[in-house]
Amino acid sequence: MTDVFAALADETRRALLDRPFIKNGQNIGDLHSGMAMSRQAVAKHLHILESANLVSVHWQGREKLHYLNPVPLGDIAQRWVGKFEDARIAALTDFKQQQARGETACRTSKPQPLKHAHQPASPVRRILSIQSSSRPLRNKSGTA
Repeated sequence: MTDVFAALADETRRALLDRPFIKNGQNIGDLHSGMAMSRQAVAKHLHILESANLVSVHWQGREKLHYLNPVPLGDIAQRWVGKFEDARIAALTDFKQQQARGETACRTSKPQPLKHAHQPASPVRRILSIQSSSRPLRNKSGTA
């Protein structure tokens, strides 16, 4: 996976990797067109992308066609992004459940006094107490 990160670290290789995404199966001439570098430089960058398995090569007669291989990118997304997404979604779900329990408790019973006067209330309790004690907010037209 280190070689994938190394290949993606270069802006030129990322731009070159976008080209087979738009149109898969291009030869080096197609990939080189519009790039601000020599054909040999494109070939070197393609070799690095091939070594990282981000681009696969298929020969069609004498023509070498380059195809995007999304598997290493999917592995990165699953390994590095997915685990953080799962944790964040779980935290948001827990927070939503706590909010639902807190709102139900506030509707059915009086708020509990703080155990220690010097300890501040939780942010959620502060927001709920401010909302219940303050007058309704008005918009620019003066309506609630």
